[in-house]
Amino acid sequence: MTFPVRAITLDLDDTLWPFAPIGARIDQVLHDWMQVHSPRTAAHFPLQAMRELRERSFADNPHLHHDLSALRRLTLQQALAESGGDPDLLDAAYEVFYDARNQVECYPDALDALARIAARVPVAALSNGNADLQRIGLMHHFVFQLGSREHGAGKPDPGIFHAACERLGVDRGEVLHVGDHIEMDVIGAARAGLRSCWINREGLGWDHHEPRPDLEFTDLTALADWLDASSKNASSQDAKEHAA
Repeated sequence: MTFPVRAITLDLDDTLWPFAPIGARIDQVLHDWMQVHSPRTAAHFPLQAMRELRERSFADNPHLHHDLSALRRLTLQQALAESGGDPDLLDAAYEVFYDARNQVECYPDALDALARIAARVPVAALSNGNADLQRIGLMHHFVFQLGSREHGAGKPDPGIFHAACERLGVDRGEVLHVGDHIEMDVIGAARAGLRSCWINREGLGWDHHEPRPDLEFTDLTALADWLDASSKNASSQDAKEHAA
């Protein structure tokens, strides 16, 4: 399938890099830090207990689901309070979290493919997470980064897709949203009027009643190849039309 793509919105977690190892490292780094700076908190909330507190905070605060940074701060605040820790440690603990959160290891295909894609069309980062592309060192590939915290609502809400298209200055039907999550990325983008590309690294089947994505690839290299081929086809068609 070939169609015009004048810009791309790109998910981050589990699209450019896997999040699971980041989450595991965050838990361990925070626990190690608490053992030194707030031993009572580390003892009261070992790794599993801290995960359970985080999950409880998430469940109890649906109004903050678009703001994972606020939820993390709330979890840390609760952990310090319930363990008798020093509340003044909150900012330092959050910075330890945020530093670990932005230590990412991209998929093997991702960096080269991202550079190729960004050289072809403008790319905007569109994420419900709280990664910081400046800290990570990848912002130069993107025209902007729009997160759910900044927007006030996350994917699959159509508003965040529409806001990205407006900032790009491109009609929705000519923006391709690329991501790994079926509901958040593929179905959300389609309902918002964008084209959709599913990065299906695990080879999952499509068992939804919604229409399939416009594109489906196992990695970003395949998307970069598709963009290159589409551009060549468009150039060839233009040449034929001018010759006629």
